[in-house]
Amino acid sequence: MNMLTQSFYGKLSLVFLVLILFLGGSLAFLGMKSSLMFVEETTQKVNKDLAFEMAMEIQPFLNDAIEVDSIQNKIEYLQGINPQVDIYLVGGAGMIKGVFLGEDNSSILEFNYIDTNPLNEYLSGAKLPILGQDPLQGASLKPFSVANVSIMGEEGCYLYVILGGKLYDETAGMLAESYIIKNSMLGLGIILIGTILLGLLIFRWLTYRLRDMTTTVMAFEHGQLEKRVKIDSKDEIGVLGSSFNQMADTLVANMDEIKQVDKLRRELIANVSHDLRSPLASIQGYLETIQQKDKTLSNEERNRYYDIVLRNTRKLGNLIAELFELSKLDAKNVQPELEPVSIAELAQDLVAQFQPQALDKSIILKAILPNEPLKLVNADIALMERAISNLIDNAIKNTPNKGEVYIIPANEGNLVRVEISDTGVGIPQDQIARIFDRFYQTDHSRTGNNGVGLGLSIAQKILELHGSKLSVKSVLNKGTTFSFSLLPYTD
Repeated sequence: MNMLTQSFYGKLSLVFLVLILFLGGSLAFLGMKSSLMFVEETTQKVNKDLAFEMAMEIQPFLNDAIEVDSIQNKIEYLQGINPQVDIYLVGGAGMIKGVFLGEDNSSILEFNYIDTNPLNEYLSGAKLPILGQDPLQGASLKPFSVANVSIMGEEGCYLYVILGGKLYDETAGMLAESYIIKNSMLGLGIILIGTILLGLLIFRWLTYRLRDMTTTVMAFEHGQLEKRVKIDSKDEIGVLGSSFNQMADTLVANMDEIKQVDKLRRELIANVSHDLRSPLASIQGYLETIQQKDKTLSNEERNRYYDIVLRNTRKLGNLIAELFELSKLDAKNVQPELEPVSIAELAQDLVAQFQPQALDKSIILKAILPNEPLKLVNADIALMERAISNLIDNAIKNTPNKGEVYIIPANEGNLVRVEISDTGVGIPQDQIARIFDRFYQTDHSRTGNNGVGLGLSIAQKILELHGSKLSVKSVLNKGTTFSFSLLPYTD
């Protein structure tokens, strides 16, 4: 029983069975009740004027006294009209003043008063059937006929005729045993059993998709990540299955992303370890040399060692700063303070800033500005300077000596587009999709760049804060162009 009520099919079937049995019981009860009411209504309507006809015959025997013998003789004569009736003479207050039983004269009244309200309703023409009290059976209500009579000068009295008496009770009892009722109940039982069986089959057919979905979900839970729900309808179950499939796809994609991030994390550890170990080893080595040979070193040698130590400490500082900056961007702890920014002025300032680095490699570095005025953009100038600086620095590092690096801002519709283009070694097509991954590095043997690959990730994060996205086009051994677009400043 517990297993039945634990499954959705079992619960649905149990509720269905209870409802069907309740419906069947209600129909059976209403059928019996309606049949009995039909008998009562028919009996009362057929004998509607019976009391009136009897009252006309026995009224002469009620004027001065209740002439019991005369009334009894008259009733025995009238029993040819309906021999199965009990007759009562009832006062205006409901007191029974005379009793004339049709079948069993030895019966004893259970009470001597009756409620006259049903009698008055009957006389007023209310809708039949109207049931009245049977003095022989205190709790029993039966169809009756009634007429007004006067008893020994008292007006407003009643000739109260109970239709059927004990025979009516027997007839009502036989009604439950009649072939009509039996056949009706048998037919109802067959219909209920057929409905239950058909309903259970239909419910099983309707819930098989839920069982199939449950199997799929459990398989997915146990590691079969390729499992998906078959969708063959657009109803609520189909929508539920589609939602599960989308959720499963998202989970699998997230797991793949987590695996990729974990791989990048391992690469980070290796790269950062290398980048930290090399300058630290160099710093340690030169400091030990200075310490051991301090008295024998010339000023020129000592200054050269100090320069190497200082250069390595700056490299370490830059690496740590980049890691800290990227962590803040990842945690979304950086909120841009937007203001109107002139990309033209920013480009020229950055060209001047990186000019010494470019001259060291005989690289041409310049900003190519359009003829028409550039729109002001809505940006955080410090963050935007950082993003473009990273792109310029990346371009210079990956461009051979005597190459070219250009910053090209231009109006493009409602936006301002910025390109950083170089004539460097380019990026292999199979690596373009990963260059924005944090800590990812292209082939060092091609670029000669031994950085940990944080610059492009930082630039991408900054541009995302500005509602933009960094895109790249590259041709191997010909050059690379990074570009992004910014919204113009509006008052």
